[in-house]
Formats: sequence, structure tokens, C-alpha cells
Amino acid sequence: MAQELEKSTEITRIEPSGSWARFDLKDVWKYRELLYFLAVRDVKIRYKQTAIGIAWAVLQPVLTTAIFTVLFSNFARFETKDVPYPLFALSGLMIWLFVHTAITTASNSFVNNANLVTKVYFPRLIVPLAATLAGLADLLVSLMILVILMIYYGINLTAHIWLAPVFLFLGIAQTVAFGTLFSALNVRFRDVKFALPFGLQIWMLASPIFYSSAILSEKWRLIFAINPLVGILEGFRAAVFGTPFDWTIIGISCVSIVILLLVALIVFKQMEDSFADLI
Repeated sequence: MAQELEKSTEITRIEPSGSWARFDLKDVWKYRELLYFLAVRDVKIRYKQTAIGIAWAVLQPVLTTAIFTVLFSNFARFETKDVPYPLFALSGLMIWLFVHTAITTASNSFVNNANLVTKVYFPRLIVPLAATLAGLADLLVSLMILVILMIYYGINLTAHIWLAPVFLFLGIAQTVAFGTLFSALNVRFRDVKFALPFGLQIWMLASPIFYSSAILSEKWRLIFAINPLVGILEGFRAAVFGTPFDWTIIGISCVSIVILLLVALIVFKQMEDSFADLI
């Protein structure tokens, strides 16, 4: 009887993989329902008890675009070629606002989910991933606003419009990398919550969000392309508005994204076993 009971009892051992190169991506897929529910929960929490709710996702890009248009198209007079400045600014702002919000939320994801992390087993990578994917709701709203403005200004779709989702995917990949990296670092070094807002401000100024990288010399454009957001913004605008692609700039930024993803996953893997103790 004891032997039969022993055979029918299944024991599952949860142990570290022992290798920094194993990222347990299969486990992430296995727990995809948890990823979905955490992402939906983060969206609901963001607009819970707000007076206008999801309308903030509309007001933020619209008002910021209006301010940028007044300042930089009338006074600074940045050159955007044949693209109306409101469209130029919104196309950069919608991606930047997603990046900024998602990275900020993901960096605090383990601290905000301390009870869940310390009591239940699941792939830890799901926590920053869910926080990042929650930002896609605002990005979709901004995309709809961009489409409406394109219709208003009479902008026709180009033959390269199919590349637009590719650059949006690269933007998501870059954001996942930064969110994963800072979420891990924030568990051990609480200085991250103070340094990150300052770093994001510098990053915004160093990215062609409200200005075109064409104002820079060729040498400086290549240096700026190390910033992954440069190639993403330039490629997305070229796909949507039909401006020329600068594949050199895009290629350099893509290499930066790949390196960033690898570094983020390695750092995360090295630190994840100590999350429950440090939180």
C-alpha cells in the first residue's frame, strides 16, 4: 500500500537552473494566462478612481503635441520636410510616452508585487513583462489619434506602411529590455527610483521626438543612432509618412537593441534568485 502511494505521488522540485544562459522562456509561455491577467490588472489600476479614466490616454498625447506644435513649429521652426509638424510630433510622442510609462511601471513592478513574488512560484520575468505590456493600451489609443490626424491632413498610406508594425515591435522589444533590467536593479539598488526619472529626461532630449535627426551632421547622427530609439522613430516615420529610410541609422539602433536585450536578460537571470529575499 505504501509503495503504491509513493508511486502515485508526484513531487515537483523548483531549483535554480545553475546557468545564466537559460532564460526559461518556455515557462513564460506556460504561464501566459498569468501574464495576461497581470497586464490587464495593471491597466485597470492605472485608471482606477480617476475622474476621466481612460480619457487620460487621449489627453496626454494630444495636449503635449499641441504644446510642441506651438513651440517648435512657430518659434524654433524645426524642419520636417513634407510632414505636418503635429503629425511629426505625435508620431514620436506616442512611442516615447509608451516607452516612458512602461519602463517606469516595470522598474517598480517587483516592489509593488512583493506579496506575490515572495509567496507564489512563477517565472519572475512575467512581472516586468506584464507591466510593459500594460502600456500597449495607451499606445493603441495614440495610434488611433494618429490615424485620425493623418486623414485630416490628407496623408496617404505609403507602400512601406507594412513596416510600421515592425518598428513598433522593435520599440516594444527595447522597452521590455529596459523594463526588465531596471526592475531587477531596483530590487537591490533603490537608487534606481531616483535616478531613472532623470535618465528618462536626458533620453528624451537625446532622441528625435520633437525634432528631426536631419538637423545633425552625419557624424553625430551615427553616434546618436547608438540610442535605439533613434532608429525606431526614424524607421516608423519613414514607413508611415513615406520619407526616405536611413538603413544605416536603423541598423545601428537594431544592434543596440539586441545587445541591450542580452545584457538585460543576463543581469535579470543573475539576480532573480535573490528577489524574494531582498524585497
